Amino acid sequence: MIRNLIEQAAARHGETRYLEDASGTGTLSYAGLQGSARAWADRLDRAGIPAGARIAVSLADPLGYATALVSILAAGRVVVPLDPAAPAAETSRLLAVARPEAVVSDAGSGPPGLALLGRPDGPEGAQPEDAGPSPGGGPSPGGGGIYLCTSGTTGRPKGILLSEDQLGHVAAEVATHHRLGPADRGYCCLPLFHVNAEVVGLLATLAAGACLVLDGRFSRRGFWPLIERQRITWVNAVPAIITVLAMDPAAAVPPGAGGRIRFVRSASAPLPPSALRRFEEAFGIPVIETYGMTEAASMITANPLDGPRKPGSVGLPAGAEVRVVQLAAGRYVPCPAPVVGRVQIRGRGVITRYADGAPAGAFDPEGWLDTGDLGHFDQDGYLFLAGRSDDVINRGGEKIYPREIEEVLLAQPGVGSAAVVGVRDEVLGEYPVVYVVPAGSWPAGPFEEAELGKALRAACEAALPRPKRPSVFCLVPELPVGPTGKVARRRLRELAMAGH
Repeated sequence: MIRNLIEQAAARHGETRYLEDASGTGTLSYAGLQGSARAWADRLDRAGIPAGARIAVSLADPLGYATALVSILAAGRVVVPLDPAAPAAETSRLLAVARPEAVVSDAGSGPPGLALLGRPDGPEGAQPEDAGPSPGGGPSPGGGGIYLCTSGTTGRPKGILLSEDQLGHVAAEVATHHRLGPADRGYCCLPLFHVNAEVVGLLATLAAGACLVLDGRFSRRGFWPLIERQRITWVNAVPAIITVLAMDPAAAVPPGAGGRIRFVRSASAPLPPSALRRFEEAFGIPVIETYGMTEAASMITANPLDGPRKPGSVGLPAGAEVRVVQLAAGRYVPCPAPVVGRVQIRGRGVITRYADGAPAGAFDPEGWLDTGDLGHFDQDGYLFLAGRSDDVINRGGEKIYPREIEEVLLAQPGVGSAAVVGVRDEVLGEYPVVYVVPAGSWPAGPFEEAELGKALRAACEAALPRPKRPSVFCLVPELPVGPTGKVARRRLRELAMAGH
C-alpha cells in the first residue's frame, strides 16, 4: 500500500519536494523517495531479510531518519523506530522486546549502515555491541508496518504492531480532515520515533502529495522566522509548544507568516483552554485540538477546520468509532451526555490485539478497545477528556479529575504550566498535590512564591467545591515530561510521596 502511494506520488509530482530539512541543507523529492524505496527493497532482499521482518531505525538526522523509515516500510518490512538519543541500556531493552533482524544506525563514525542482528557473518554487518540478546524477529503476517511500544507513563509498556493498511487508512483520514494538498508545506519538530510524526506528519503528507519540513528541535525564538522562511501552511505541534508561544505574544512574527498558516494542530496531551485562547488572540491562527493514541495509528477525534472549535474539547470522531461507557450489571452501556465514563474506540485504524502476546484484556468481544481515558460527550457530539482512569483521585469517596483543577490553575496569569496528582492518605484515601511552574523567571523569590500561592488558593476556592480544593502547592522549575510533551505523572507521584 505504501509502495503504491510512493509510485503514484512520484508519477504525479516527480521532482516536487516531499521532505525538507528545516535548515534548508537537505531535501528529498517524490522521485528521490521512489528511488530510495526501490534501493532499500533491493538491499534488504540481497541481505536475505524477508518481507514482514522487523528493522530497527535509529538515525540522528531527521531527514535521513524519515527517508529510511518510509522507504523500509514501502519495502514491505516492519520498521521499529528508536530514539537515537536514548541511553544504550534503553535501546537494548527495546531491541530485546521488538526482536528486529537488523538495525539501521549512524551511531558509528561512518555513514548510516545496516547491521544484521544474530548473524555476524551476514553480508551487511555484524551485531552491534549494545544490541542486546535479541534474536531475529521473523516475518510478520501482515507484511510491512510499524512496531511501537506504548509510552509506559501510566502502566507497563505494550508492543503495538500497526499494519500498512492501518497506517495508510489513518494517514488518508488525516489528509482529508486537514484538507492537505500539493500546495501545503507542513512543519514538524516532533520525534520521528512516535506515531504522531510518522502518520500525521510523514504518511499524511505522502497521501496528499504535499511537502513536510522536518526540524530536529523546537526553538521559541527561531520559530516564527523559520515559519516565514519555509513558507509553512500548517504546523504539527504539541501543547507545550503552543503554550510557550502563547506566553510570548511579543515575539516578532514576520509579516505574512501568520496569514499563510491555515492552522496549528495540537495532539499528544491535553491543551489548556487558556493557552488555546491566548495563542489564537495573539496570532490570529486557528488551533485544531485533536486526540489520538498509538493503538489507533494516531488520530481518533479532531475539531473541525470549519465549524465550531470548542476550547477544552478534542473534537468529533475522525477516522474511528468512539463511545463513552459505564459498567452496569456486568456489561458496558453508553453514557448519556454529559456523563463521564470510559472512552472506548474501534475501527479500521485501531488494533485488535497487542503484539507478542501482551495481555488483551482491554478489548471486548465486539472489538471495542478501552483507551484508559475518561471523558464525556456534549450535546453536539464533541468529546471532552477528563483524564486517565489511573489518575482519578478518590478523596473520601469524592472523585477528583486532575484536569478540572489544572484548568483553574492554568487560567491564572502567573502560571506557566501545572499538574495535579493524588497522594495516599490514611484517612481520606488520597488528596491532590499541585505542581506549578511559574510563568516568570526561576527561581522565584519568597515574596513572589507567597503571592502566587495566595492567588492559586483563592482561585481554587472560587472555582472548586471544598472536597476538590488542593491544600498542597509546590512551585518547581519544570514538570517531568516525555518526548511528546506528556507529563510523567508517575514521576510526580513519586516526588510527592517523597515530600518533594
